[in-house]
Amino acid sequence: MLNFRFIKLTETAQVPRNSTPHSIGFDVFADNEEPITVRAGEAAVMIPTGLKIEMQSGIEEVYGPGWTNTSFAALMLPRSGLGHKKGLVLGNGVGLIDPDYQGEWMVSVVNRGNGDKTEDIVINRGDRIAQVIFVPAVRPSFLQVEQFADVSERGQGGFGSTGISAELSEVLQNASDELAKAAE
Repeated sequence: MLNFRFIKLTETAQVPRNSTPHSIGFDVFADNEEPITVRAGEAAVMIPTGLKIEMQSGIEEVYGPGWTNTSFAALMLPRSGLGHKKGLVLGNGVGLIDPDYQGEWMVSVVNRGNGDKTEDIVINRGDRIAQVIFVPAVRPSFLQVEQFADVSERGQGGFGSTGISAELSEVLQNASDELAKAAE
C-alpha cells in the first residue's frame, strides 16, 4: 500500500476519498471559510482544500529499487455530475500537481453555464468540487536519433488517422511512403 503524507491546514479540511470501493477518482472537498459564488461566464475562481499532500515518498517501497526516475503526479479532474448538470468545470481543463509541489492544493473552477441556464453556483465548505487521480510519471531522458528503430503500424498518421477505412489508410500510407522517398 502506498501512503501519501498530508498536512491539514484547518480542522475542517477533508482528505480526498473514494465514493465506492472501485472508484479510481478520489473526491476533493472545498475548505473555504465563507461560501464562494461562481458566476456563469466569469473568470475562474480558486477554491482552497485546506490540505498539503506529499507525493514524493514511497515509490521504491511499492515498485522496488530502480524506480528513481519515477514519481506520482496528481491529475485534478472535474466531477462529471457537476460539469454535466450544473456547468461547473475546472478552469484549466485538467489540473496537474507535480510531485514536488508542497503548497496547499487549490482547485480552479469555472461556471460555464448549462445550456440556457446561467445559474450561479455556490460552493460551501465540505462540497465535493473535483476528483483527483494519481498516476505514475516517468521522467525519461531523450536521445536524438536519425530514424526510429521500428516503424509502427500507425506511422506518421496524425489526428483521426486511426478512425479511417483500411482502403483510405493504405492510400494515405502509400502517398506518405512516396513523399518520403522523394525527399531522400
